[in-house]
Amino acid sequence: MSIPNIITLGRIMLVPIIVWAIVSSQMEVAFAVFLIAGISDAVDGFLAKRFNMTSELGALLDPLADKALLVSIYMALGIWGAIPRWIVILVVSRDIMIVAAVIVSWLFDRPVEMKPSKVSKLNTVAQVAFAALVLAALAFGFKPAPYDMILMGLVTVFTLSSVSLYLVEWLRHMSTIEAK
Repeated sequence: MSIPNIITLGRIMLVPIIVWAIVSSQMEVAFAVFLIAGISDAVDGFLAKRFNMTSELGALLDPLADKALLVSIYMALGIWGAIPRWIVILVVSRDIMIVAAVIVSWLFDRPVEMKPSKVSKLNTVAQVAFAALVLAALAFGFKPAPYDMILMGLVTVFTLSSVSLYLVEWLRHMSTIEAK
């Protein structure tokens, strides 16, 4: 168990605290813990790359931690009414489709290499920025317009583009399966 993996596990353990804070209307706490989670993501990535501490476990845990954090925050903010439910459905559905595709590829003994594309990375940045803006606006009582609409538009475009690219690549990968 490397230091970056321990940090990533800590980030996963922050997820229920952020959700609790949002549903309890403790937006300052939610924003602060979200910042801690973001900083921990940068730190574990830096340590893993800089000190050659990368591992297979880390390659699986890091995106899992990111997805757990973002999906949970989007769901909590959607339930709380801070963001439109359609954007929650879009973000969560993308991740469900990708996870389902990975599981199906494993079931067919054709594991697909999970390598995030540039669009996927931009998607994550847009999702994080939108969630951070909404949490900050709720925590500090300011109006996020028009930046919330701009970021929501970017989340929409990048989420749709990202899932489309993943599914095209997955279909290409899976099309090599021979019928029995």
